[in-house]
Amino acid sequence: MAPPEVVILCGGRGTRLQEHSPAIPKPLVEVGGEPILWHVIRIYTAHGLRRFTLCTGYKGELIERAVRAQPWPDDVEIRCVDTGVDTPTGGRIARIGVLLPRGETFCLTYADGLADIDLGRLLRFHREHRRAATMTVVRPRLQFGVVDLGENGSVRRFREKPRSEHWVNGGFFCLEPGALDYVGPETVFEDSALDALAGADELRAFRHEGFWDCMDTYKDAVLLNDLWARGDAPWRLASDQTGT
Repeated sequence: MAPPEVVILCGGRGTRLQEHSPAIPKPLVEVGGEPILWHVIRIYTAHGLRRFTLCTGYKGELIERAVRAQPWPDDVEIRCVDTGVDTPTGGRIARIGVLLPRGETFCLTYADGLADIDLGRLLRFHREHRRAATMTVVRPRLQFGVVDLGENGSVRRFREKPRSEHWVNGGFFCLEPGALDYVGPETVFEDSALDALAGADELRAFRHEGFWDCMDTYKDAVLLNDLWARGDAPWRLASDQTGT
């Protein structure tokens, strides 16, 4: 069985980062001297996935140029598809659905999320439950410290940026062709599409307990660059152990 194709959503404006990187789209903001998109692709290539479709939009020509300039391995195939500047995430997926191999499972993720995820385990989980979609869920660290209070305002303890007690969407999806029935031109994938899949009992959650971070703000970019500079980037260590 051939490894699935990987669809990467990289067409958004990244408004929270534009103050610090107005000239480039968020997928090209660098971590350790390489665009974060390069790191996302490398997570997949390290696990043997070789076919990629990039759903571009905002400044997509810069993304396409950057991808062409990279010395990818000869067996890696990457195509960029302009899915519109203001198209919602579900609409982007709907637009490229006809380009995907018919009847095949495919992977989907965002161009700004990094993790030391075991993609082989994720794919096995997805195939075993035989539903249309699998969403990786994570418990990110909170932005602030947490104060545990007792009676009369007493402070029992202070916990510095603990993990959230709630699971959130971490990207790294596995989808069957039937999942495309839940997206349309104006669909927001994270809202109506996932909700509809859950309502139809066609969505399962893969719990990832390891490292995960999303480069949503400049502060996130600094954190990821610091991890890389120290040689302590978990997504890099995981891919190095897997091989490229």
